[in-house]
Amino acid sequence: MRRLLPHPAAEGDGARMTVRNRILILVAAVAVLAAVGLASVLHASARADRRDHAQAGGPRVTPGAVTLDRPGRLVFRNMAWGPHRDELTSVPAGDPAAPRTASGVKCLRFYAASGTGVCLQAVHGPVSDTYRALILDARLHTVDRYDVPGIPSRARVSPTGHLAAWTAFVGGDSYAGTNFSTRATVVDTRSGKLIPSLETFHIVRDGHPYRAADVNFWGVTFAADDRTFYATLATEGHTYLVRGDLRTRTVTTVHENVECPSLSPDGTRIAYKKRVEGLPKDAPWHLYVLDLRTMRETPLAEPRSVDDQAVWRDARTVVYALPGDYGADLYEVPADGSGGPRRISPAAVSPAYLG
Repeated sequence: MRRLLPHPAAEGDGARMTVRNRILILVAAVAVLAAVGLASVLHASARADRRDHAQAGGPRVTPGAVTLDRPGRLVFRNMAWGPHRDELTSVPAGDPAAPRTASGVKCLRFYAASGTGVCLQAVHGPVSDTYRALILDARLHTVDRYDVPGIPSRARVSPTGHLAAWTAFVGGDSYAGTNFSTRATVVDTRSGKLIPSLETFHIVRDGHPYRAADVNFWGVTFAADDRTFYATLATEGHTYLVRGDLRTRTVTTVHENVECPSLSPDGTRIAYKKRVEGLPKDAPWHLYVLDLRTMRETPLAEPRSVDDQAVWRDARTVVYALPGDYGADLYEVPADGSGGPRRISPAAVSPAYLG
């Protein structure tokens, strides 16, 4: 029996149909991707446009003079949508939800004491952002500026205003993970003398000299003597509270499992975040206070995970940020473990109590 073969023209038509179908599918896919990309751009643009307009029911913010030498004021980064988003704003310390006065100075992280401020900023470039630290005087004028090698994370000023410190991520972007590296810097605000990294300091761990390639420091907090500081040291999968000496360039371990310490006004206690077993890996911390004389730990009455370097409002209360509708809100909780958390100001971060 003779086998029928397909006509050559039919084979050509089938091949052309296959190629044409593939081209049509490719064009359709490109069109869908273009539509999705355009929709994403329009959504981002619309969201950015919304951020430039004050939201109904949000904090009232108006421009005005903000200074760092006015006792009884609270200064923080305003997170509320509107023309003054990310600016340093001022309110009465006793009424943190009051209308805000906006300075025009934008910061990612901020702190101030005794008329001196440190402002960590992003410098937006055509390809990528860079970062810098500004030392501010009482009128928010820039006195000095320094390059910051990564994403700003923490900032502090000594009680005298003579020293400032900041921490930046130079690899990774979260303390919750294990793949990150930080750089902690200290500067004398009077002379401009810079200590680019605490990693150059001599380490004493458990009474013995210690060296390791994986050492990281972050979360500096200063005592009132312009010599002593505390910070977090991380190495070999552990974190330690260290006491540092700027004259001898030495840090000594004090207590384990301490991150982002904050020294109390009287210099006797440390507020900090502690990793607690059983919590999620991306939210592993609870707030504690450590008595430096007895080494007794007190858990604070904030049940949520706090990824912040708390500040002391006074000897009895600590203040910290938690995620909120506009990025972050400020809360306070008693430092003795009693009571419970209370939101004191929405759309705010990086607080500094003046005076």
